Amino acid sequence: MITSSNIRGNRRLFSIFSALFLLLLIGYTATVLYLTGFSLVLLQLSLVFLIAVLGTGALYNRMLQRQITGFMDTLDEMVDRAIHGHERLTLFDETRLSSLEHKLLRYIEMGKANEQHLAAEKNMIKELISDISHQTKTPLASILLYSQLVAETPDLSPDTRQLLQQIEAQSEKLEWLITSLIKLSRLETGMIHLQSEVRPVTATITSALSHLYTRAGNKNIRITIDCDPLASARHDYKWTSEALFNLVENAVKYTELGGSIRITAEGNEMFTRIEVADTGIGIPEGELEHIFKRFYRGHNAGEYEGIGIGLFLAQKIISIQGGYITAASQPGQGSRLTMYLPQL
Repeated sequence: MITSSNIRGNRRLFSIFSALFLLLLIGYTATVLYLTGFSLVLLQLSLVFLIAVLGTGALYNRMLQRQITGFMDTLDEMVDRAIHGHERLTLFDETRLSSLEHKLLRYIEMGKANEQHLAAEKNMIKELISDISHQTKTPLASILLYSQLVAETPDLSPDTRQLLQQIEAQSEKLEWLITSLIKLSRLETGMIHLQSEVRPVTATITSALSHLYTRAGNKNIRITIDCDPLASARHDYKWTSEALFNLVENAVKYTELGGSIRITAEGNEMFTRIEVADTGIGIPEGELEHIFKRFYRGHNAGEYEGIGIGLFLAQKIISIQGGYITAASQPGQGSRLTMYLPQL
C-alpha cells in the first residue's frame, strides 16, 4: 500500500543518492585535476560532464515520476471501473497491470457472489421465521382455549383441575419462549430495524413497569422510581421498553417476598444511565460475566422459572442502539443491572 510516508521515504532516499553521486563526481574531478595538473580545458570539460550527468539524472527522475503517476492514475481508474462494473481498461495483454486487473475483477465478482448468497440465505431465514411464527400461534392458541373450556366443566376432580392449570401454564410459557426466540431471530437477521430518536426515558420506564406491578404486588415487592424528568436518550421506545421490562422482570422474579426494587435514571454528556437495583438472591461474582449469554442460568436460579433468554435479548436490543448493560451483584445482597443509552 502506497502511503504519504512511503513517498516521503522515497524522496529522502533519492536526495541521499543524489548527494552521494554529486560528491563522488566532484571528488573524481578534483582527483583528476590534482594528478594531471590544473588545466582550464580539463576543468571546463569536467564541468560540462558534471552538468550533463546531473541533467540526465534529473530528466530520468522526471520521466520516472511521470511513469509512476501515470501508473497510479491508470490503477485508480481500473479499480473504479472494476467496482462499478464498467468495461475493462486493459485488453488482456501480457502485462502485470492486466494481470492485476484480472485478479481484481475476480475478487470483486467473488465478493458479489458471496453477497448474493448471503442475501438469499437471509431471505430464506426470514421466510422460515415467518412460517414458524405463523404455524405455532394457532396450535398454541387452540391448546390454551381448549384447556380453559375444559376447566369450566363442572364436577372436575381437584387432580384434573391441577393438571389443566399445568397445561395452561406450560402452554403460556411455550408461547412466550417461541415469541422471544422469534423476536431475537428477527433482530439478529436484520428483519427488524429499530427507530431510534432522542426522547425522554420516563415514558419508556413507565411502559416497562406497567405489566409488572401486579406481579410485584403478589410478592409484596415495593418498586420505587427516581428518574430525572429531563433525562433523555436516543432510543427506540418500544424495544427499549421491552429490554427494560426484561431487567425488571428478572428483579421481580429473584426478589423474595417483601423485598424492594429501585429504578434510577440520570443523564450525562454521553450516556443516560438507567439502573435496576433489587434486594434479591444476588449473583455469584464468577457468574456475572455469563448472565448475558443465551440460555444461561445461574446455579442458584434452578428453583425459579425461566429459560435464560431475557437478559440476552435485552443486551442485544441495547447494543444494536449503541448502548451497553453492566451488572454488579453479591449473593444474598441483591443485584444492580445498569443500562447505558447514548445521548446522540
